[in-house]
Amino acid sequence: MKIKELSLSEKVIAFYLGSGIEELYPPQDEAITKGLLEGKNIVAAIPTASGKTLIAELAMLSSISNGGKALYIVPLRALASEKMDRFLKFREIGIKTGISTGDFEARDEWLGSNDIIVATSEKADSLLRNETAWMQDLTTIVVDEVHLLDSANRGPTLEVTIAKLRKLNPRAQIIALSATVGNAQEIADWLKSGLILSEWRPTDLREGVYYADTINFTGSQKTVDITSSDDGVNIVMGTLEEGGQCLVFESSRKNCVGFAKKLGRHVEKVLSKQERNSLDIIVDAIEEASETEASRVLAQCVRNGVAFHHAGLNSAHRKLVEDGFRENVIKVICSTPTLAAGLNLPARRVVIRSYKRYDANFGMQPIPVLEYKQMAGRAGRPHLDPYGESVLIARSYDEMEALFENYINAKAEDIWSKLGTENALRTHVLSTVVNGFASSEEGLMEFMSATFFAHQQEARNLQELVEESISFLLEHGMLQNEDRLRATKLGKVVSMLYVDPLSAAIILEGLGKAKNLTDLTLMHLVCSTPDMKQLYMRSSDYASINEFATAHKEEFARMPSSFKAIEYEWFLGEVKTALLMMKWIDEVPMDEITTQFNVGEGDIHAFADMAQWLMHAMARLAETMELPGVEKAYELEKRIQYGANSQLLELLSIRDVGRVRARKLYDAGITSVEALKQVGIERIAKLIGPKIAEKIMKNIGGLHSADDENGTGSAGTVYRPMERQQKTFSYFDE
Repeated sequence: MKIKELSLSEKVIAFYLGSGIEELYPPQDEAITKGLLEGKNIVAAIPTASGKTLIAELAMLSSISNGGKALYIVPLRALASEKMDRFLKFREIGIKTGISTGDFEARDEWLGSNDIIVATSEKADSLLRNETAWMQDLTTIVVDEVHLLDSANRGPTLEVTIAKLRKLNPRAQIIALSATVGNAQEIADWLKSGLILSEWRPTDLREGVYYADTINFTGSQKTVDITSSDDGVNIVMGTLEEGGQCLVFESSRKNCVGFAKKLGRHVEKVLSKQERNSLDIIVDAIEEASETEASRVLAQCVRNGVAFHHAGLNSAHRKLVEDGFRENVIKVICSTPTLAAGLNLPARRVVIRSYKRYDANFGMQPIPVLEYKQMAGRAGRPHLDPYGESVLIARSYDEMEALFENYINAKAEDIWSKLGTENALRTHVLSTVVNGFASSEEGLMEFMSATFFAHQQEARNLQELVEESISFLLEHGMLQNEDRLRATKLGKVVSMLYVDPLSAAIILEGLGKAKNLTDLTLMHLVCSTPDMKQLYMRSSDYASINEFATAHKEEFARMPSSFKAIEYEWFLGEVKTALLMMKWIDEVPMDEITTQFNVGEGDIHAFADMAQWLMHAMARLAETMELPGVEKAYELEKRIQYGANSQLLELLSIRDVGRVRARKLYDAGITSVEALKQVGIERIAKLIGPKIAEKIMKNIGGLHSADDENGTGSAGTVYRPMERQQKTFSYFDE
């Protein structure tokens, strides 16, 4: 079907024709025939790069042209930014797009003026909890990566959010986008949707297994030249010689870095002078974004045309790697599997060096077929590559046959709701009552009957868990049950803060019991909540962490009731996590923290995001219940945000002034924005370098460019007084 044949406005059709899109892919064509432009619900379970986003765009633009409003839900912040960049292109046809991934306590009513709003599933849930008015005006709801219903972390929130949105907007069109899963029809039945189930791809995908110097595909083979003792190196170099790029998936961060370093010694030999010059620009940006040992290793790898990518990198480094790869300057990325789950970074060939992952309970375990299919699906850049290849590596003929049977020729697993646990239900029972979706146990069960869990199983299987959740919420003063279930003032605050009610109960109990509220007391308290991810205890940690815990035992508001091995080990993990955050706010150098705690810079920022959010929640809860610690918690919230002593907070409110630069300025006697303006750029340049000094002076209005004179620059707009900055809870597998 041709784009010009669609029943869309002339300006929308002109937009796509101008973008070079003249004809629909077969799955998109099928969606049209199943009522996409007539407001019918659609589930599209099709491979990566097969046009899922365009299906959503056509539905949204059709609805908007009739006065509607669209919400586009994604699982990751990085994916939200990617979609935002795409939808901003609709400005030329008068479509406004906004993004909401920040502060969980904010209503973001200002976003209501937009036609398309992009949000993470957690943010969409929080907007519902905060009763954001425009959420009732939605006419199209797009759920990207809907197969994440199967995720123990994200699935329950996504599931309940969909159920609430359907109840709030019963006439809204639902577009659910998914990888190919075993039970796509079951998802479609739940959503009362038409199903688009297809294996069609715009670029052919050849799935194979490397064994004995040969990539074996179904019905064909490809010999690989041997230039190294490492099979992975040989497979990658063969791709580069053909003019393609490679994605290499490794089982761990350590393996990512190790293979990238090894590969760089081979790749750098085939780089042109122009490519080396382009890589040098990226290297300079990497070194400017951080001064850690990890950044130096990344810079050296990128200098050789190779990069690694995992959650331990900071966000600036991840973006530089991604952009460098999209521009075909970086030739190879070695990544953990998380890259396959979200970002759009296709390559000529995908190499899966290990199909097993470490499980703390069972050791090395084979990955699910769905995970393999998502990695393999990154092979082949539409309109750029003649084909895509995914390659598993076998070490014996029997292993090669097993890989064909268990992965290449296998179907993806069914997905299952993860709503059926008390941990998952507790927070959603509270928010369902707070928002008026139910006011009795019967009403709660009726609401739960609209969930995917109830579609797959009997809703009554949740009865006992719902009863336990209600009892917990009544016991801790978050609900009251007189003539009906009602949320108390505390319950409403807990729901709006987007914390687990158990986290709130732990914080309030700790504040009530604490004899002396020190920074460590409050930091450990947030680190002892179920909302805070915790560091694992390594064998080398026990002596030092136990010694620290013993020396500071008077500062802990929560101590284990016994010294049983498991309970005490959990407590030590909390203490270790709190100690990491204490070192962060005490300005311990990043390299020292990453080495001591065996984490990446990105991990530290992720811990800080979570701790900042929970520290703000603590301050608000203490205010609500008139408990001590309010001011100290608010100050710690700010210190966690910036990773610094409170004396640096004013300087840190300026863009491009990080904790290290702020300390250099402060120790040189430049302690405020006003002082910074007065000393002059020459002195600042001596302290922190001429380039960054010029940036900072422009940011506070101390320098002006031609753009600034025309009113289009940023001078004077990026110094932000000490209001609470928006933050988003970061998952560690982003």
